Amino acid sequence: MDLVKEINQLRKEKNAVILAHYYQEGAIQDIADYVGDSLGLSQKAAETEADIIVFAGVHFMAETAKILNPSKKVVLPDLKAGCSLADSCPPAAFKEFTAQHPDHIVITYVNCSAEIKALSDIVCTSSNALKIVNSVPKDTPIIFAPDKNLGRYIMKETGRDMLLWDGSCVVHEAFSMEKLIELHQKHPDYKIIAHPESEEHILNTATYIGSTSGMINYVKDHQDEKFIVATEAGILHKMQLEMPNTELIPAPAVEDNTCACSECHFMKMNTMQKLYDCLLNETPAIDVPEPLRTRALLPIERMLELSK
Repeated sequence: MDLVKEINQLRKEKNAVILAHYYQEGAIQDIADYVGDSLGLSQKAAETEADIIVFAGVHFMAETAKILNPSKKVVLPDLKAGCSLADSCPPAAFKEFTAQHPDHIVITYVNCSAEIKALSDIVCTSSNALKIVNSVPKDTPIIFAPDKNLGRYIMKETGRDMLLWDGSCVVHEAFSMEKLIELHQKHPDYKIIAHPESEEHILNTATYIGSTSGMINYVKDHQDEKFIVATEAGILHKMQLEMPNTELIPAPAVEDNTCACSECHFMKMNTMQKLYDCLLNETPAIDVPEPLRTRALLPIERMLELSK
């Protein structure tokens, strides 16, 4: 079966749009209508006129698309494609945490469940986190969740003191400082660029820190330079497509794996076959109960308004 041909035919027949994250496998990125980071994907989901949204990403991303599009069918190729960062913030514990600090405004990173978004005042992504935090009056205390590494980075950049939830992404915490130093010694002319979900000691080595789209744009603006890229290795596919002559190396992970880099096994659970199956059968479909959806929608809409 020619999966590309079959997917394209189904997409046309069903008026479906395929949205994919930069961390998806290359074949999925190549067939997607739009490839982006969490902010770009949220914006595309909010404006799409398609009847079906096929979300090639992880569960919280498809859930966000459903929150923004209650009347559309949103399907995810693999329902088990979760997120270690979202899992690190259980709703009951977070609700208790926020209740202990009622005077704080709650800002949550989009990498969290609908339940966590519903407990938030505003959502942010790594693309707009600094802007969102800076929009809060300086005398208003802030709770930031769930990513402590992104939270620390924001505090350093804005000078704001925030109360951080103790969550993190296993992919961005898997980079080996020892191997990175060794790699940089072998390639001293390569600049390190990193995602702010990485640990502080990795960020301290970076020439540039930014979201996935920010990193791609930075490489685009500096195509004559060489880079070691500290984020999920799927991003290299898009970078290499757009900048074929730029030399790129993925930052090394602590574990010895086949790619010698840091990969999100949740992101890689989606495959072309599963993409075809979910478009054909229109399942697994994402459902968000209406009372929860309306509560979670408000902080997302605030973010989208501030991101214009």
